[in-house]
Amino acid sequence: MVIVAVALLLLGPDKLPDVAHKLGSSWRALKRLQEKVEAEVREAIPDLPSTSEIVRIARSPVNMLNQLADRADARDGRAPDETGAPSPGSTAGSASNPPPSVPPPVKRTDDAPLPPDPSLN
Repeated sequence: MVIVAVALLLLGPDKLPDVAHKLGSSWRALKRLQEKVEAEVREAIPDLPSTSEIVRIARSPVNMLNQLADRADARDGRAPDETGAPSPGSTAGSASNPPPSVPPPVKRTDDAPLPPDPSLN
């Protein structure tokens, strides 16, 4: 209400409808441009997540990392669990399939900062 009152005082009742119409037209043009760019990007990168999923990922990156870890475990044939250890039926420790040299990611449920990585020193 305050913004409308200030705009009415600054622009006057004669110019306010024209300015509102121009603002609305500009907003619609901006939305059309956004939709066009998004359609072109999705055409070039079909596996790109939806816009709402990207927003959800940006708000909670830890959940996204957990989902990616679960997908990697599923591809490796392991059942995802809290420890990241292979499922009992997997062959991660057999001679034909040695265990990976990199430990599996640790599942985190909090947003606490990660400790510094000693291997980077």
